[in-house]
Amino acid sequence: MPRFRYRAINAAGEIVKGDVTALHDADLQAQLRAAGLSLIRASKLRQRRLRLSSLPARELINLLFHMQMLLRAGVPIITALQDLRDGADSLELRQVAASLMDRIQNGSTLADAMAADPGIFSEVMVHLVHSGEVTGQLAEVMEELVRSLKWQAELAAQTKKLLMYPAFVTVTITGVVVFLMVYLVPQLVSFIRNMGQEIPFQTRLLIWLSEAFVGYWWIILPAPVVAVMALAAAARANEQVRYKLHEILLAIPALGPVIKKIILARLTDSFALMYRTGIPVIEALGYCEKITSNLPVRRALVRARDRIANGASISDSFAMENLFPSLVVRMLRVGEATGALDEALSNVSYFFTRDIDESIGRVQALIEPVLTVVLGLILGWIMLAVLGPIYDTISKIRT
Repeated sequence: MPRFRYRAINAAGEIVKGDVTALHDADLQAQLRAAGLSLIRASKLRQRRLRLSSLPARELINLLFHMQMLLRAGVPIITALQDLRDGADSLELRQVAASLMDRIQNGSTLADAMAADPGIFSEVMVHLVHSGEVTGQLAEVMEELVRSLKWQAELAAQTKKLLMYPAFVTVTITGVVVFLMVYLVPQLVSFIRNMGQEIPFQTRLLIWLSEAFVGYWWIILPAPVVAVMALAAAARANEQVRYKLHEILLAIPALGPVIKKIILARLTDSFALMYRTGIPVIEALGYCEKITSNLPVRRALVRARDRIANGASISDSFAMENLFPSLVVRMLRVGEATGALDEALSNVSYFFTRDIDESIGRVQALIEPVLTVVLGLILGWIMLAVLGPIYDTISKIRT
């Protein structure tokens, strides 16, 4: 959205200068008139183009929270968006608010205006807003969206916390091993060879590895990165490869169950939110499939949705899939029996969220000693391979 520098006159006849963000010249004049100013001259400022293809999660939450608070206070949508357009600190957020405002002024509903920016507003979000507009509960829907987005942001932070520590320690161990192989071991190799005795197998293996690192480091170091990139490319090109990788991810000891709980927590929270706003179960599960990136879970959802569409109960349909724990099935059965399916799903999400926090703590407590032991074994083997021949030589000299 362009920004204009203007020169205007106020009611006292004084010249006022400033700059303001506006959709076009007419919008600029309207804003100045509302402020009691008469435009004299205006020029458009040059600025970098901002992409509307995405919006940071923090800014999206701010947008929805701002609209929720003003709508709950009875402020019209146009006024709420105008306030955000004029007062937001983020240029991206002002641009999004201005785009929504422009579309609504041209006759679109809020849901239709949001649907025009699919990179910012997901299909699920658009559908929920549409339900809120139809039922007259838009402020309540906005509140639920803000809560869900905040919760998902915390969940994403927990996932990063789970993966960052082992990645950091692995990189550290790799750096130590490379330093030993490239710098330290070659300095000791010549000394070991000059001792004039038979070199043990483990020392020969260490020497061979060191020479391989020194001679072919330009192949060895980028090899893991190349392998990961090739595997990622294969996963993007072939769905079966992607399915197998996702299946392996869920089967990793200690780490896999936590990732599975994170996926199921987000799934049940989204399902509960859509059910609460009046979206039918079949349609809600269809949207859950789209927001679930893990293929084994997505295919299990597809099969469960097909069974429900053919007349089976929700709990029985989920019970036939081994991916869903007994807690999920049990709470679904309770929700069906009581007619409070959304509350039952929210309870599942709450339980998983608490369990995820504890599981991440346990996994991190487990990873630290395991990686320490691995590093100790590597260093111990290198020291044994280097000091073993030296100790044998000293022993022979004493005898």
